[in-house]
Amino acid sequence: MAAREGGGDPDKNFRLALAIDQAKKVNMPKENIDKAIKKGTGELKGDQIVECLYEGMGPVQSQFIVKSYTDNKNRSAANIKHIFHKFGGDFASVMWNFSEKGVIRIDKEEVGNKGLASEEWELSLIDQGAEDIKMEEEGLTVYCAIPDLSRIKSFLEDKQVKVETADIEYIPHQTQKVEGEDREKAEKFMEALEDCEDVNDYYTNCEF
Repeated sequence: MAAREGGGDPDKNFRLALAIDQAKKVNMPKENIDKAIKKGTGELKGDQIVECLYEGMGPVQSQFIVKSYTDNKNRSAANIKHIFHKFGGDFASVMWNFSEKGVIRIDKEEVGNKGLASEEWELSLIDQGAEDIKMEEEGLTVYCAIPDLSRIKSFLEDKQVKVETADIEYIPHQTQKVEGEDREKAEKFMEALEDCEDVNDYYTNCEF
């Protein structure tokens, strides 16, 4: 299935809490947050906001999952499909190569300030439920099962560690190395997704 609507999610309240947290971080006014929540739960009259996922093949046979929170599914599907077509791709089933994971990111300055690269910290995070811990150029990334995300985030905050982001993401099982001209094509496609008002987030198997 190339496009699907979110629904029946046992983690709905937890996901809603994450969305509210992200909205506060970008200083969205409280009344806007409350209105979005009421629309999403159907408490407010008007078109209900729903989460839709669109799967597809982007340029150079790259795989993408695109997330949209929308009050008009037909419009969002058409706009996102147009972007895929524009760059030589199309909707297609790629979900088989992705799993949902809790992902926590801490920027490199905070990693250095708190000494988070130590083995002691790594073992502590594993005790809290971390499945994988990666030290990357941008900082530290912690992967975990979705039910463990809140606990690990709280553990870090209790230790006075500033968490840059804590969210649920689609992580690819197998990545695709993209270089040279292929990388340029993939990056232009991603820029088009970022510029589209119907796209809230996207996930890819591209490895740069």
